[in-house]
Amino acid sequence: MTKLVTRAQMRKAEAAAVAAGTSERELMANAGLAAAQETWMSVGAAEGRPVLVLAGPGANGGDALVTAQHLAEWGAAVHVYLLRPRPDGDEEWKAVVEAEIPTTTVAEDPDHRGLESLLEQCSAVVDGLLGTGTSPLERPIDGDLAEIMRRLAAAREGSPRPQLIALDLPSGVDGDTGYADPLTVAADLTVTFGYAKAGLYQFPGHDLAGRIVPVEIGLPPAADLPYEDLQLRELQALMPPRPADAHKGTFGTVIVAAGSRRYPGAARLAAEAAARSGAGLVTLAAPAEIQALLVHGLPDVTHEPLPSDGGVMDGDAAARALLRALHDSRARALLVGPGLSLNDATESFVRSLLAGLDAIEGLEAAVFDADALNVLARHRGWHEQLSIARVLTPHPGEMARLTGGEPPADRLHAALDYAAETSSVVVLKGACTVIASPDGRARISGVANPALATAGTGDVLAGLIAGLLAQGMTPFDAASAAVYVHGESGRHAAEARGAAATLAQDVLAAVGDARRLLDGDVGVQQTPFPGGSEP
Repeated sequence: MTKLVTRAQMRKAEAAAVAAGTSERELMANAGLAAAQETWMSVGAAEGRPVLVLAGPGANGGDALVTAQHLAEWGAAVHVYLLRPRPDGDEEWKAVVEAEIPTTTVAEDPDHRGLESLLEQCSAVVDGLLGTGTSPLERPIDGDLAEIMRRLAAAREGSPRPQLIALDLPSGVDGDTGYADPLTVAADLTVTFGYAKAGLYQFPGHDLAGRIVPVEIGLPPAADLPYEDLQLRELQALMPPRPADAHKGTFGTVIVAAGSRRYPGAARLAAEAAARSGAGLVTLAAPAEIQALLVHGLPDVTHEPLPSDGGVMDGDAAARALLRALHDSRARALLVGPGLSLNDATESFVRSLLAGLDAIEGLEAAVFDADALNVLARHRGWHEQLSIARVLTPHPGEMARLTGGEPPADRLHAALDYAAETSSVVVLKGACTVIASPDGRARISGVANPALATAGTGDVLAGLIAGLLAQGMTPFDAASAAVYVHGESGRHAAEARGAAATLAQDVLAAVGDARRLLDGDVGVQQTPFPGGSEP
């Protein structure tokens, strides 16, 4: 999987490279060459193509100067525009001067008319103004830099529209959190050096980066980097085998405790998703009063009617019945929460369940979703009474309730902190979902799909996680694989229905094709949606 780094981790990696004998200039030379290659391909490798290189005063500006040299050597009509003059001893600057590449500084263009003219003429702009060394959280964009960014934004809104290639980060994006200064201009392509920056996989940074291309610059291999994105090939290697002589017990049993009179659909979505994940047997434990609503159209799961009152779980009695069912079935995984409704009876049900889960032989992990999370949020020490592995699946609002704060701005570290605090795997849902492990590892999905921003899609994800847990995957790997399948299912569904018209049941219908990818079965033609077009 592609390693992701924070600003501090990147500085450490660069220091390790220097300690191993690679100079900072060599790193810069490698970065500039790789950026030039990506830029050259992006503009169509056409000689004479005008390219404007914006260079800041720091190392990112040095990378930009090396990029300018190579582009000029290859025949591009390059002009370098500097935010500040470079020091006399700057070797990269000397090389630009010796190559007779036209240059302009802000001081030479006080009204920025020259910049406006250059932007009107160029086919592409290389953004080397700010890199990982500067954060908009520490220093907002202002002064001459603000004037450059405003004119760059105006050029990008005009016609013809120059391509924008950002070096390492779009200027104004925080490399750790993805926070962006209001003046940040969205790039078409971000060439990120060595390792992708964590901020490129969090919003709004992810939305502003365009296509993200990590390039090698000579950093030594780092086995201790704990963050990465989700990649199909690596996830395929984590999947449990499915031998030809398997039986349903081979792939485990999962019990889904979900649903209420108000939200019966959540139970159905979660249960079917667990079954589609590849689990051997799924049991839906729902309030007895709504059982008739759930049986029709869902013949692939067994049912465990639980004592209920008014269409919701009957507190302690329902918890005792569920614990017996877990014991008798020897279920490997439990999902609790989708569609339960939040009231006193549900709170009693969840708390009683927590008190008894550790005593269930064979139960390896539990997933807490939706209203189960809201119950946990009311009891800060809930994790102290539970030792089995667990996965929490909050959306940002639920995360705020769990932590007693606001929806997190730094999603990565918020998920990591709560995972460590509660010894849980935390799946912080939303655009670029974060999967955080209590041991400090994290994976981030690159998927940001509005088709998944609709009721019920979270129930599908929770069911997928529980189903993969039942098949013997670790909580961290099960959550990662489920997030991948969920994202792919959303993509298939949006292609078939359109993002606005996609429903959770459409996402669920696409799970089979997405799940098949994890087993390496990519040569089979996709099956059509019932009554619709193929995804």
